[in-house]
Amino acid sequence: MTRLLIIIAILTIQACSIGNLPDNLSRSMMNQEDPELVRTAAPAYLLMLDALVETYPDDETFLIPAAKLYGAYAGVFANDAAQTKRMAERSKSYAHRALCESEEDLCLALDQKIEDIQLELSELDEDELLLVYTYASSWASWIQANTSDWDAIAQLPKVKILFNWVLKYDPDYDNGTAQIYMGVLESQIPPSLGGRPDVAKAHFEHAIRASDGKNLMAKVLYAQQYARLLFEQELHDRLLHEVLNSEAKAEGLTLMNQLAKQQAKELLADSAEYFE
Repeated sequence: MTRLLIIIAILTIQACSIGNLPDNLSRSMMNQEDPELVRTAAPAYLLMLDALVETYPDDETFLIPAAKLYGAYAGVFANDAAQTKRMAERSKSYAHRALCESEEDLCLALDQKIEDIQLELSELDEDELLLVYTYASSWASWIQANTSDWDAIAQLPKVKILFNWVLKYDPDYDNGTAQIYMGVLESQIPPSLGGRPDVAKAHFEHAIRASDGKNLMAKVLYAQQYARLLFEQELHDRLLHEVLNSEAKAEGLTLMNQLAKQQAKELLADSAEYFE
């Protein structure tokens, strides 16, 4: 009841005062060292953002944080596949609304050919980086939650176009996380089937450099997505040991780094069995 009253009190604050609230809360959560605390507190924040979006349905100030948090929760804290799909769908929906509200032509082009998307992207500049990146990451997370649906998988080339546009303007965007997304997308298929793991490797290594090694999830996914794909145990184990021996606390990365450490332990625990 106390938490509900706090949320209601927040929602009664004038719009001019709450404009910074989503970003400030997101920053606080990303700097939190206790993932379990975030797991239990995040649902209340999600409901608050839902209410803010209902109140200000066309305001990307609330749509973008809502898309980002729903996507993060779907990928990290969801209880099962069904909840993951629901939350990824909500994330994509909010990101799509934000994009369409600001860039209607690009929004319409997303249902057309890749060439049409590229044409509309060529009309944009770095002011739209956050908007395009948020939609690309939400779209990628939605595809990940629907990997059994070939219609969803078929949308990957369009997602890559959006990420590549972001990287064209800022190769280090979001502490290298845009590079991580591309690394994961490029390591979905083995070389024997036409995959490009060499490209994935370059993305992961760029992500590590972009954050001066502070983005530990870059190394975890490098190990999981690339080293396991190519059966390189030495690289796999070295990367994961580096994660476990690194400091988790870093501005904007602390929460994800703590989760990276947890995942590194799990991957190392079955390394011998996986590579035998």
